[in-house]
Amino acid sequence: MNEVVELSEPYYQLNLVVFSYVISVAGSFLALTSARKIRNSRNEISAINLLVASTALGGMGVWAMHFTGMLALNLGMGSAYSVLETVLSLVASMGATAVAFTYVSKDVSSGVRVLLGGVFLGLGITVMHYLGMSGMRFPGYIEWSWLFVVLSVIIAIIAASVALWLAFRTKSLVLRWTASGIMGVAVCSMHYTGMAAAEFVCTALPVDRFAIPKGFMIVSAIDLPMLTAGVSIGILVLIAYEQALQRIFSNKTVK
Repeated sequence: MNEVVELSEPYYQLNLVVFSYVISVAGSFLALTSARKIRNSRNEISAINLLVASTALGGMGVWAMHFTGMLALNLGMGSAYSVLETVLSLVASMGATAVAFTYVSKDVSSGVRVLLGGVFLGLGITVMHYLGMSGMRFPGYIEWSWLFVVLSVIIAIIAASVALWLAFRTKSLVLRWTASGIMGVAVCSMHYTGMAAAEFVCTALPVDRFAIPKGFMIVSAIDLPMLTAGVSIGILVLIAYEQALQRIFSNKTVK
């Protein structure tokens, strides 16, 4: 029987697109709040604040936003995700964020450091996005528009550079929320530009089109919200715990 080749016509659920933006803004706000405390007065790294900032931005603002955006996508065929690529994409995002924050925090007034850190972080975000995409399983394949791929990389680098610049310069609450809103727009722009680069081609027969791919460490797209929600809740718990500890220690210091 000959293989069927048909271009899929995916569409997005607007409510989940909006929710992906909200998640990105929330993650960016938490990261901006913690980033200013990465180094203390003796220029020493605060491991807990670095972990919180990189987890908030890399894990929630970028990774959780990405997979919420993927949930918003209706491919018009059955889909699933490989746990391996999904988890590796989280590690890549958080790792790149931690390295960039550490590098820039050594001299926040250096424009060169911000730019180099932004390039590294932007490339890390790009790796996270396309690694996550490579973990998709569906009855077909992706054809890429390299123009949009390159554009998404440029947007990621610009967004990352802006994030690092704002992270150490937004002291007031209003400025942090404003900066977080800008960051949310930038991260989502990168994601949806990257998605515009992908053209999904279905090769399954009509009767098999909506079959959910199965296999070792393969999670159905229907179950993906549980994974994303679990990571997001874990991030929020970690940040709440860190904030509580900081208040306790600061109160003891005052006494």
